[in-house]
Amino acid sequence: MDILIYIFTAAAVVAAGLAALAIWAPRPTPVRIGALIVAVLFLPIAYVQSLEMLSRAKPVSFEWFKRTQDTAQVLSISFDEGRKIYLWLRFAGSVEPRAYEIPWNIRLAEKLEDAADDAVRKNSTIIIKEPFYRRSMDEWGDLNVEIIPPPLPPQKLPPGMAPKVFNPRKGDSI
Repeated sequence: MDILIYIFTAAAVVAAGLAALAIWAPRPTPVRIGALIVAVLFLPIAYVQSLEMLSRAKPVSFEWFKRTQDTAQVLSISFDEGRKIYLWLRFAGSVEPRAYEIPWNIRLAEKLEDAADDAVRKNSTIIIKEPFYRRSMDEWGDLNVEIIPPPLPPQKLPPGMAPKVFNPRKGDSI
């Protein structure tokens, strides 16, 4: 979401540049007014479209910025049988999750479903190692999925010395 303002600003600058070229070009006045109207209408359409794209899952082949991530935590898996696999991933050092779609692969779907069942049974977390390194669809079935158990609670220490309590009536010092 933080990059959206920069993308919209770049689109607005490009639209303003194109409108300026169209206005100052030696064309009839109706053509120049039409160019200005098109540039003005482009801005809200570009903004609404970019907001709409934020709510959609991104195909994994379109991931450029997070492509070098080593691991990703799987928060949710959804299967559209025969068409797509939807993943909600959280990367190390990030709080916000990202939605991705993967073309249907039966081996990957079975592997993710088994991992999700095991993680629920063991109250664990699913981690995908190198989620974006695959080059072809055949390699998606060989996804490195690891189930990480929750951390153990700290052990209670055996009782040591009894605590000293100051008793003012005895006149003891600590």
